[in-house]
Amino acid sequence: MTIKLSDDDFIEFWKKFGSVSEVSKASGLSVRAVNYRRRNMEKKTGEILVGVDPRSPDFSITYPDNGVRTKVELNSGVIMVASDCHYWPGVISAAHKAFVHLIKQIKPKIIILNGDVFDGAGISRFPAADWQALPTVKQELEACQDRVNEIELAAGNAKLLWSWGNHDLRFNAKLASQVGDGFKGLHGFNLKDYFPRWKFSTSIMVNDHTMIKHRWHNGIHAVYNNVTKSGVSFCTGHLHSLKVTPYSDYHGARYGIDCGTLAPIYGDGFSYMEDAPRNWRSGAAILTFHDSKLMPPELFEVIDEDADLVYFRGEVLKV
Repeated sequence: MTIKLSDDDFIEFWKKFGSVSEVSKASGLSVRAVNYRRRNMEKKTGEILVGVDPRSPDFSITYPDNGVRTKVELNSGVIMVASDCHYWPGVISAAHKAFVHLIKQIKPKIIILNGDVFDGAGISRFPAADWQALPTVKQELEACQDRVNEIELAAGNAKLLWSWGNHDLRFNAKLASQVGDGFKGLHGFNLKDYFPRWKFSTSIMVNDHTMIKHRWHNGIHAVYNNVTKSGVSFCTGHLHSLKVTPYSDYHGARYGIDCGTLAPIYGDGFSYMEDAPRNWRSGAAILTFHDSKLMPPELFEVIDEDADLVYFRGEVLKV
């Protein structure tokens, strides 16, 4: 028998049982209906309905039907964001090692790969330099799977999100241009088919005030332009610059964040730079939320690639 529950009744049921399955049994509602009511009540009240199981998430994620914007409601906890991994066969960067190490230490609620995990050098618009031997798509995919698997193993119960980068999209675009729509929807013809634990979207909006996506503005003032013109805190990759630019007005402080690159900045994947100096830094971003508000963002930065040394929270770490 199904019991008709008002919003107040549902909250009382949740406080009593603290479990989707137990509320379902007691009320006669389906598990799906309980989950739906729970998320709706969280949106209405702004309060997370935490489960009695310590593994129960105290946040909610709404995935988009159109694949564009994932929405996260997170009261308190950490989101770790890495970007521009450009994983290369045979190379495990210091920043990647540090990211995996700090996931185990910090235990974030959510881990985000903010685009360009896959490089696609062999299908790039840049020609090979001096007959350079470039890895095949298969070799790159295998390198990505190896490194991403290391992140997954460290992640525990953290939710895994991936925002599309322009390099990631090379995989899909190349296939689409060669075979057309005839193979659309066939498994293996989309990059996300190779990373089944990750939820892909164009962007991730946290608490309606922190946008995480691969790129927006370009140039040396990109981070400043992102935060001032969007009206929200804005975390991007793409430019590999690794920095935080705060901006304050009558509404308080918000932050522009470039989460750098997990790749070695003078690695083989960037040979198209023709040995030019580059205003890049290897590292990643740590976003902490308290009472739904973004705290001042933190970064870790590689200070010696060859020695696997990174700087974080006042310490030099060997990873």
